[in-house]
Order: sequence, then structure tokens, then C-alpha cells
Amino acid sequence: MSAGSLAAPVATAAPAPQRRRRRIRWALVLPVGFALAVLALWEAAVRLLGLPPYILPAPSVFLQVLVARHDAILRMAGQTAQATLLGFAIGVGIGVVLGALIGSSRVLYRMVYPALIGFHTIPSVALIPLFVIWFGVGPHIAVLTAVVVCFFPVTVIVATAIATSSPELDDVLRSLGATRADVLFKVSLPRALPQFFGSIKLAITGAFVGTIVAETIAANSGIGYVMAVATNTMDGALAFAALSVLAVMGVVLYLVALLLEKRLTGWAYRGR
Repeated sequence: MSAGSLAAPVATAAPAPQRRRRRIRWALVLPVGFALAVLALWEAAVRLLGLPPYILPAPSVFLQVLVARHDAILRMAGQTAQATLLGFAIGVGIGVVLGALIGSSRVLYRMVYPALIGFHTIPSVALIPLFVIWFGVGPHIAVLTAVVVCFFPVTVIVATAIATSSPELDDVLRSLGATRADVLFKVSLPRALPQFFGSIKLAITGAFVGTIVAETIAANSGIGYVMAVATNTMDGALAFAALSVLAVMGVVLYLVALLLEKRLTGWAYRGR
């Protein structure tokens, strides 16, 4: 028997592009398969229990409503998306700036942070009646609510991340001649990016919640208004059709944030 026949076969690893395509394929197949399984179980449960549509419509029922009334629903969804994105952008921008200022100053952090936590415990949607009194009824109330909902978690998390980002390294850099701005923009903010994107994921869901609640209370357009109309008319199929569109918008924004996070903070995570 030759030595070559005794040698164990060497397993060749798949090339990197093939492994990448396989990971992308599974990243799409698993959540889509799970969603389809949930919808199938939902459909079966509604049919077996004989639930009326105004209590819990089957997916086939509210999807028919979505197809039949897609023009009006998508137009309302566009207004909700516009208000949410505008409030999200403003809230995150203000939160990053204030969080960086508070976190980069030890005195300011000790002085302002407890009050910031106190304000954060107040439900943001509880401010909607005050916004109506101050600014009147209209789509701008949804934008203001989204701003407030996004502002607090981003400010708190960014301030904490910067205040706790290796103070020894900051001291060393300052002793070597780096200015406070150099430390903030070249060390503290890049090191705070993973926590920042964590706050972004919280802010996305919060912005949608704030916008929908505001539209339900103080607007005559948007998905929240559709939900209010569906509730008043006991139209469960319309309500779930609107909610399905809202869920898709939330998932899309979450995926965008996830892609940006992997692009900008891949260095912070261990390779798998």
C-alpha cells in the first residue's frame, strides 16, 4: 500500500464569495420562512376557531383588503414614513450632538445626566396633548413626537459610551498633545459607534410608535389615522392591512441600520 493511499483527504474550504453568498441566502431564507410559517399557523387557527374578521382576520382576508385598497393605504403609509424619517433624523442628530457634549465633559455629565434620565422616564407619548395645545393639530405633531422619542435614547447611550470610553487612553493622548476635539472625534466617537447603532435600533421602533400614536390622536392622515378609522368602524381587516405595511416599513429601516452598522463597526465584532 502506497503512502499516498494512506494520506487523509484534505477538505478544501469553499471560496470566500461562495461562503458569503451562502450566508446571505440563509439570512434571507430563515426570517422569510419563519414569517410564512407564522402566517400559515395564523390562517389555520382562525379557520379552525371560526373567529369573525372584526376580532382577528385571517391573513388571506386582510391581504385581500391590502390589495384592493392599496392606493389609499400606501398613500397613508407614505405620510407616516415621511413624518417618521424626518422626526428620526432630527432626533438622532440632536441626540448625537448633545450626547457627545455631555459625555466629553465630566462636569457636564455629572450635572446633566441625572436630569436626562429623569426626563427619559416620562412616556414621550404623554407629551402629545401638550404639543397639541402649543402647536395645534396636524402632521407636525407626529414629527415632534418622533423627535422626542428618538432624542432621549440616543442622547443617553451616546453620552454614556463617550464618558466611559477608556479614560486612561484619553489621558495619554492629552499628555501627548492631543486636543479635546482630537480625542472626541478621533477616539471617543469612533469607539462609541457600536453603542450608537444600538440606540439607533431602539430609536427606529420608538419613532414608529410615537408617530402612530400621534397620528391616532392629533392627525387626519397616516397609518395611525387609518387605525383610528378601522377601530371606529370595527374593520379588523383594514387595521391588520395597515399594520402589515407598518411592519414592513419597520423591518426595512432596521435592515438599513444593520447594514450601516456592519459597514462602519465591523472592527468591533469578532469574526465568525
